[in-house]
Amino acid sequence: MIVFFRGRAVRIALWGAVGCGIGFALYGLRQIDSGYAFAIGGSLLGMAVAFFVDFYRRTARLTEVRITVPQLSELTFVVNNDSQQVAWQLFVESVTRTSSQPLRDDEGLLREALTSLNGLFATTREILRSSRPSTNAGGFTVETLAVTLLNRELRPFLSKWHPILSEFESAEPNRPESSWERAEECRGELRRVQRNTREYVLAFARLAGVQDAHLMLHSDEEGR
Repeated sequence: MIVFFRGRAVRIALWGAVGCGIGFALYGLRQIDSGYAFAIGGSLLGMAVAFFVDFYRRTARLTEVRITVPQLSELTFVVNNDSQQVAWQLFVESVTRTSSQPLRDDEGLLREALTSLNGLFATTREILRSSRPSTNAGGFTVETLAVTLLNRELRPFLSKWHPILSEFESAEPNRPESSWERAEECRGELRRVQRNTREYVLAFARLAGVQDAHLMLHSDEEGR
């Protein structure tokens, strides 16, 4: 609620400042030939309208969401229309990958799981790079959650196990992965990362306003 009133006060102040600027501009236009004055005035008005439409679209419908982040605590996130779209993209990319699905000891390959996690890492980073940063103050943002996922979960696991598994594959290319001495250790850490990743997926769903996200994860798991 505090964030809402703070954002509203900022918008009102900005409207007042721009209105003052337009007033000075209109006063100056009185000294110019009427034809040019109308042209310049119309241009200024068009730019002002475009600016405020964009500003309103990005800041409207501020919503506070409380989410418990793995290894952290319950945090308050602030989302608007734009950040909800980013959260939806992150949810879709996460829920459709094997990186968030349990991998039993008797199924799948570690290489495939690591490749999936690496793909999620790259896609998440690309989504963040191509989207505009949240402008809301007073709470955590969807970018905060995504970067935390990358730096606390995916990066440490991939930095450790990708070179170790690659070394095994290069040294003994004809040896099955199941006979790798560190396979059980790697799978144990992978299960932890996948459990935590699923919590982030559900958090993205909440920020995006997705209903029944648990059912989507369960359905995706059953289909594999």
